Amino acid sequence: MGRRSLPKIDPTVDFSNHLGFVEDLEAPFDPQSLFASAQDLEIEVGSGKGLFMLNESGRVPDRNFLGNEIARKYCRFAAYRLAQKERSNAYMMSGDGLRMFREFLPDQCAVAVHVYFPDPWWKERHRRRRVMRQPLIEDIERVLKPGGIFHFWTDVEEYFEETVGLMKEYSNLSGPHHVEEPPSDHDMDFRTHFERRMRKNDHPVFRSQYKK
Repeated sequence: MGRRSLPKIDPTVDFSNHLGFVEDLEAPFDPQSLFASAQDLEIEVGSGKGLFMLNESGRVPDRNFLGNEIARKYCRFAAYRLAQKERSNAYMMSGDGLRMFREFLPDQCAVAVHVYFPDPWWKERHRRRRVMRQPLIEDIERVLKPGGIFHFWTDVEEYFEETVGLMKEYSNLSGPHHVEEPPSDHDMDFRTHFERRMRKNDHPVFRSQYKK
């Protein structure tokens, strides 16, 4: 199920204050420097077109949200939408999320990390490209503050079970804790575009939370 083409970006909207690039970061890096004020930080890996970033930054204005997306065109679009809504508590970072975690994010800097519907890389020879592998799992635990939450959702049961196994092997976070399905009469304003599409097509979604 491929992604739809993006709407056009209004060239009069300046979103430069909502967009950065992993390759431009320098260590030591303070993620709070990206925002108007220092607040509890949540990080999303693989933001896509940024629906979660847009909705949550509006719903929880007293937290900062850092989104990462490797596909530059989607990252630009997400930053553009944040700028349209003047979200000073949300920022998009384009580039390799694993590198961002490994090289730049400091210890215990976030109260939550979100990974929603990562690419399953179906072919066996491509499995090493999956984002949920030992390096990121260890870095997620490192950047979470005590009491911090890791959210992992996927529509691929095999990927879910594999990740649960990897979390058990490489993480000391407690879990997986079950996350309730949205009610059947939900208004379809889900956390991500991908979840909305899965639900509209009656595809199952596997959800879990882990806590530090």
